[in-house]
Amino acid sequence: MSSTQGLPPVDRRAWIALSVSTMAALLTVIDVSIVNVAFPTIRRELGASEAGLSWVLSGYSIAVGSFLLLAGRLADQKGRRKLFQIGVAIFVAGSLLSGAAPTPGLLIAARVLQGIGGSILSPASLAMVLPDFPAERRSLVIGIWGASAALGAAIGPSIGAIILDLLTWRWVFLVNVPIGLTILIVTPRFVRESRDPDARGGYDLVGVPAGTIGVAMVLLAVVQGQEWGYGSGRTIGVVVVGLMLLAVLLRRSATHPNPLLDLSLFRIRSFWSAAVGQTFFSSAFIAVILFNTLTLQELWGWSPLAAGFGVVPGPAMAALMGGPVGSMADRVGHRTLVVIGSLSAACCPAWLYFNVTMESSWATTVLPAQMFLSVGVACSFATFASLGLRDVPNARFATASAALRTGSSMGFAAGVSIAIAVFTSGLTAGPLVAFDRAWAFMTFTLLAGALFCALACPGKPEGAPALRRVR
Repeated sequence: MSSTQGLPPVDRRAWIALSVSTMAALLTVIDVSIVNVAFPTIRRELGASEAGLSWVLSGYSIAVGSFLLLAGRLADQKGRRKLFQIGVAIFVAGSLLSGAAPTPGLLIAARVLQGIGGSILSPASLAMVLPDFPAERRSLVIGIWGASAALGAAIGPSIGAIILDLLTWRWVFLVNVPIGLTILIVTPRFVRESRDPDARGGYDLVGVPAGTIGVAMVLLAVVQGQEWGYGSGRTIGVVVVGLMLLAVLLRRSATHPNPLLDLSLFRIRSFWSAAVGQTFFSSAFIAVILFNTLTLQELWGWSPLAAGFGVVPGPAMAALMGGPVGSMADRVGHRTLVVIGSLSAACCPAWLYFNVTMESSWATTVLPAQMFLSVGVACSFATFASLGLRDVPNARFATASAALRTGSSMGFAAGVSIAIAVFTSGLTAGPLVAFDRAWAFMTFTLLAGALFCALACPGKPEGAPALRRVR
């Protein structure tokens, strides 16, 4: 048994289960960014076009975002550990096939399979461990779990660069296989099964495909909008069809006895405000990481390996602070933390806007900006998840987590796409102007998120809710 003064003791097995969950979540986030470094090598060795190979990343991102709602619902109904294991197994299979793919088409298909696995395991990974922790410790647990996402986003490019330097691009994918197999072996021993005891059988045969395809089409339009043109008929058509399908999902969710999307969650202020605030933050976070890397490589001519390590300090520091800051959420209030976090994160692109030049140094520009980002991520990333799940019943943990992650995925995709479009629009005036426009977009997005959170997020709860334990 382990305990902390003033808090209920927790079985050692629960902490091991959290470690397993965190490692799996870390893998899915790393795989979003680790592939970027390997793109040139993969394109050269497989003889693929840049546009075609972009689907190696886009296919994964769209697959992850599209199946989250269905995966969360299934996890609450059929068992969170069961869905987690299925997701890890599919993710491992996709990683193995990606590493062995002889053609660009097969690599893209394997990456989509990998993304489906990541989508299935993601909402279950947190939901399956939360019932084993008392309410007083859940902010700490979510802080630790959420820190893995920040760490994954930071170390992905560095790990990819190291693998390319020592091995081949195929190991960018194959490295997941032994880790995933270890997770599959350890999970049954240390993770208990949990589910919604009142879950009803049957599925909405209209709402499930409408929601899944609708999310996929909106993400497709966002991800491909830069290539197709945001005002093109193809982009607009895909968006319109996607939104129509999502409207069908909302209609069905309001009337079907077993809907894909539980609309009752949106009557919980802490849930919907966290979902919107997290989308603001996510829209800028990945874009900040990407453009930090581009600054080092495109403006200053750093190698991919050096640039990968150059963006590690901020998110790595955030990962170290994630647990301690998460434990503060119930004492100081979630709203206070996410507002401070969003404002601090906004200082990162703002600092770069005012200080980056062709001759400026990493130590006086990027490093201070990374420190602002570390405080922002530590205060916000996991706190949004903690706030979103704070008042959600145990039986809806996976469903709520999936809805939060879906909004976050859309934010990631939209933020990067808009930032790249803004950056591209300024290239004719010179690279510094282009970077300044991108930094300005990220700064205003984070400031808007801070304002929203200050107005919409609930304050400190009067007392921790007595949540019923689900077995």
